[in-house]
Amino acid sequence: MINGTKINIEDLNLFIGNNHILKDINVQIPEKKLTVILGPSGCGKTTLLKSLNRLTDLYPEVKIQGSIFNGDEDILHPKTEITELRKKMGLLAQTPYPLPMNIYDNITYGLRISGRRKKRFLNKRVEYYLRQVSLWDEVKDRLKDPASALSIGQQQRLCLARGLSVDPDILLADEPTSALDPISSREVEELFVKLKQRYTIVMVTHILRQAKRVADYVIFMYLGEIIEHGSAEQIFEHPKNALTKSYIQGTYS
Repeated sequence: MINGTKINIEDLNLFIGNNHILKDINVQIPEKKLTVILGPSGCGKTTLLKSLNRLTDLYPEVKIQGSIFNGDEDILHPKTEITELRKKMGLLAQTPYPLPMNIYDNITYGLRISGRRKKRFLNKRVEYYLRQVSLWDEVKDRLKDPASALSIGQQQRLCLARGLSVDPDILLADEPTSALDPISSREVEELFVKLKQRYTIVMVTHILRQAKRVADYVIFMYLGEIIEHGSAEQIFEHPKNALTKSYIQGTYS
């Protein structure tokens, strides 16, 4: 494993029934960088992302082979503690799903489950994480309002704050701006650029412009395979593979 690697994926294959979805995936994801998984719809991007925190376990028809190392731990090992694994990996979905409770309780939910219930501590943590996602000034006087009353862009930032509250070291984001307006999308992008100083971020997108704005490292996928991966500069300016080049140039069909 090279220096600065956070996640090391080795010989990963995933099947849904008889369909071979992920094919011989070998890639290293750098630490405290923003890695974008890029490619056309249906190429396996989200499936690869879900493999990183074992969300693929939710589907009994899925069979998975290979290894995914987070440090020295193979997260695909049968003895891996799934709850602890997912605490290490915050997840932001395409559509925000705030918990059916108020804004304050959305942030404190994970903290309370882990036994941290002192009011003063929770108050400080709520402010801290809402500030991290640039939401505190917008909601500090409405913390007891239902989270569902927020705009969809605010809900997505709240879900990000909730994910951060369990102290992960990796953030997974599955097309996190696909349901947002352009202004909210840019706010989330700017948050990720700021947060990568503290977290390893892996984001799925099929929006080329977005990938160019935020990526440090790029994994380009096609039909379940990794076609090419490397620094954003190398992939966007000097792609080695003809398929990557046609996708980047917009001539892919």
